[in-house]
Amino acid sequence: MLSYRHSFHAGNHADVLKHVVLVDLLDYLMKKDTPLDYIDTHAGAGCYSLVGHQAAKNQEYNSGIGKLQAIDWPELSDYLALVSDCQKGPSLTQYPGSPEIAHRLLRKHDRRWLFELHSTDFGLLNGQYGAFRHTRIQQTDGLKGLMAVLPPASKRAVVLIDPSYEMKDDYAAVTKTVVKAWEKFRTGVYAIWYPVVDRERINKMEAALKRAGIKSIQVFELNVLKETDGRGMTGSGMIVINPPWVLFDRMQALLPKLASALGEPDQASFRCEVLAQD
Repeated sequence: MLSYRHSFHAGNHADVLKHVVLVDLLDYLMKKDTPLDYIDTHAGAGCYSLVGHQAAKNQEYNSGIGKLQAIDWPELSDYLALVSDCQKGPSLTQYPGSPEIAHRLLRKHDRRWLFELHSTDFGLLNGQYGAFRHTRIQQTDGLKGLMAVLPPASKRAVVLIDPSYEMKDDYAAVTKTVVKAWEKFRTGVYAIWYPVVDRERINKMEAALKRAGIKSIQVFELNVLKETDGRGMTGSGMIVINPPWVLFDRMQALLPKLASALGEPDQASFRCEVLAQD
């Protein structure tokens, strides 16, 4: 389905969770000088205006990054600095998507693989990053694109998988692809975003990953509303395969604070769980 545009949702609570985890993963893996590959299966447009008509329609950023601006967050200094560096003035008018975060963090010898199927977002993405060395951008199904570039020459990679899940079979497609990717490249770090809309599908996805024999899986979930059938997205989560050893303790300390800051009183919750461990 090609109707989804992330520009309507940029900077919301789901983006905060996704990008906090992504920044931590990249920061940790870049402690080694050796090259790193970054693979983004659903890259979007790269960077988003929060004052354009799309983001302004629902102003979802006000319930996400907007709530963090006036809070002292030393634990989020790297993430918030990235957001701040994207601004053209003192006000919050821009939000960096995952390709922009990776572009600002990765080093000259790291390689970026960006996949985006939507023609408009692909054009924007290619216009921003297409001229950079070690960056490859393709207008294709990112799940298929992922399989074509594994294993990477560097033997080290962060893979971000975050489709819109507008199509119900996206859950199964993501699960099937991740299992095949892990079988092909078992040492990669896979970060899989999901919306909290249908708990049964989330449970099936997690169970299938465990059944596949993947040895190290952690789940981090942030819910801003009480989960109720038919309510729409009440939160989101990140399934991380082969997470750095420091990630769980960091998220265990951070998620309660994020739930309190971004969630509705008496409705917000979080989840920090080890699904599989060596």
